[in-house]
Amino acid sequence: MSKFLNILLVLLFLSAAQSFAQKTRQELEREKIEAIKKMQEAQKILQQTEKKKESSLGQLNAINNQIKASETIIRSINGEIKLINEELNELSQIIESLESDLAKLKEEYAHMVYTSYKSNFGMRSIVFIFSAPTFNQLLLRAKYMEQYSIARKKQLELIQQVRTSLVDQRSNLEETRNTKDQLLTQEQSQNTNLLSLRKKQENLVQTLSKKETEIKTELENRKKAIARLDQLIADIVAAEIKASSGGAPGNKINMNSSETALSKSFENNFSKLQWPVSTGFISAKFGNNPHPVYKNLKVPNNGIDIQTNENEVVHAVFEGMVKQVAVIPGEMRYVVLIQHGEYFTVYAKLKEVAVSKGNIVRANQKIGIVNTDNKGTSEVQFQIWKNNQKLNPENWLAKK
Repeated sequence: MSKFLNILLVLLFLSAAQSFAQKTRQELEREKIEAIKKMQEAQKILQQTEKKKESSLGQLNAINNQIKASETIIRSINGEIKLINEELNELSQIIESLESDLAKLKEEYAHMVYTSYKSNFGMRSIVFIFSAPTFNQLLLRAKYMEQYSIARKKQLELIQQVRTSLVDQRSNLEETRNTKDQLLTQEQSQNTNLLSLRKKQENLVQTLSKKETEIKTELENRKKAIARLDQLIADIVAAEIKASSGGAPGNKINMNSSETALSKSFENNFSKLQWPVSTGFISAKFGNNPHPVYKNLKVPNNGIDIQTNENEVVHAVFEGMVKQVAVIPGEMRYVVLIQHGEYFTVYAKLKEVAVSKGNIVRANQKIGIVNTDNKGTSEVQFQIWKNNQKLNPENWLAKK
């Protein structure tokens, strides 16, 4: 019975180990699926920018995003392969152990059968029982014969159980090997795709690097547009602070109970706000970032830019009141500013607006359509302010 328990413990350990590995592999599989989705989104966006037949930063951003997604896919696949190799090693060890145990069990069972045959156990057992000198001895001998018979039966059952487990583990081993082969094929495909993307990236950077004068002019125009937008928002926030305090100077809006509740609700959604567009990726981060082509140049950003599909609908990320709808010359175009208590969200680079100043909007309500520039890049500028303080919107949005 001790051997039987040992085998069961080994099988239970294997099952638990495989369950743990399987959970980790499922997480890696989800990560891979999400990265594939991001790559497909970036590919669709890239195809739209390529319609203009002109090299642009929008194309480079889309390619960079695809490269990032491809690298994530490859890392996930490598992680799965590593876990599978560990699982294959465990399965091989268990199969080897089961084969050894099965051989020993068969040997022991054969010895029991041989002993029974050699002793003519069927006939002699009756003589053995009834030749007992006392009735108590007769009962003890009968009990012994019963236990011996049960032991043989259990030995045979144990052999069958181990044999079944062995078949199952061999099947698992074969299935796991097939999964590994599939992953290796995926890895090879992704590596080929990554090399292609990096070559495309290199060629595009070389082309764009020849447009230094044009790029510097665009950067200067961007700085001017950002300064105008920054001043617009600062003026609106300052006016709100002044109005809430009866004209007294300050740097914080004085709120009533409903505004305080709205502000607190917005704050509680830190890192959980929905994105202003359904699809897309962050093409420019918050703060001063190195230019994607000229690394010595810094690109300022008071929010984040999200590159998306042409004619993508822009939504309010949270309920609130539209405080301003404005037009800023240059790349910012239409701008919508929504107040959420002491917080403000800003949506710029819109070609159409679906709301007006004073409107109460709900979360996910359409507020406009994203603009597409003359190079085919569709991008929305998104900002979050708390009173007169600029915040990093990426920290507030839900992870994609």
